[in-house]
Amino acid sequence: MWKDGSKGVKKCTARLNLRSLHGGMTMAVSVERKMITRGAVQIEVLAQGKGPTMVLLPSLGRGAEDFDPMADVLAQSGYRVLRPQPRGIGASSAAPVYADLQDCSNDIAAVIEADGNGPAIMVGHAFGNRVSRLLATIRPDLVTGVVLVAANVGHAPSPPKVREAIRNSANPTLPDDVRLDALRFAFFAPGNDAVPWLKNWYPDVLAAQRIAGDQTARTIDYASGNVPVLYMQPSHDPLAHAEDAVEYKAALGDRLTVIKIPQSSHAAIAEQPDFIAREIAGWAKKVAR
Repeated sequence: MWKDGSKGVKKCTARLNLRSLHGGMTMAVSVERKMITRGAVQIEVLAQGKGPTMVLLPSLGRGAEDFDPMADVLAQSGYRVLRPQPRGIGASSAAPVYADLQDCSNDIAAVIEADGNGPAIMVGHAFGNRVSRLLATIRPDLVTGVVLVAANVGHAPSPPKVREAIRNSANPTLPDDVRLDALRFAFFAPGNDAVPWLKNWYPDVLAAQRIAGDQTARTIDYASGNVPVLYMQPSHDPLAHAEDAVEYKAALGDRLTVIKIPQSSHAAIAEQPDFIAREIAGWAKKVAR
């Protein structure tokens, strides 16, 4: 069951007008901040909407707020949207650090079980994709489908140059121009504004998640269990390669749907949130229960 949040963690209602999938202006769906306990771990969850459950997992070293525009659109589309904060972000406890990728996935399993709304469609952006795929593998009872956004679906980890750019993007001690160069290389398509992503990085969380991911062989979570998978591939992404998508399609067959995200890179949810939300909402109708 949910536990009420501690002081400062309370229900909040968004009152901004946001654009719906159909182009009209609608009131934002209220967001509740809830806490659950899994052993020694406290997990903060942003929850909104009613309907089949959809869980959104953010990129390496970043928080659930990255999904703000998408989450409201998906809630407006008839989904119960849950956004767990990674350990060390928001009110989620920083310790203990993740032991491995399964530890990350088990946190999400606890969130889905606590919400009590049935199995979920997992949406993983970048690093969140591996957590989603592993959860579908080890807890098929909790997952009805997986959406991979800007995911490295290859068998090899990101190359050293890309990893360095990700670290530099998140490093607040570096000059902004150095960080912006790194962001434009690793995260943003040409012409897209990288400046907003100078903020909201958590370097310690990034390091912990990277270690956890490296502890788990990619062969284990590669196939996303046996559920339907939507792979949303950015048009310009140094981590998500077209040839890997072709190989992934060959491996998963009819389970996999591939959609290209226009004018986007590894920060796709910041670059094309409306397009991504629209495609996810449409695909999810086929697999939600």
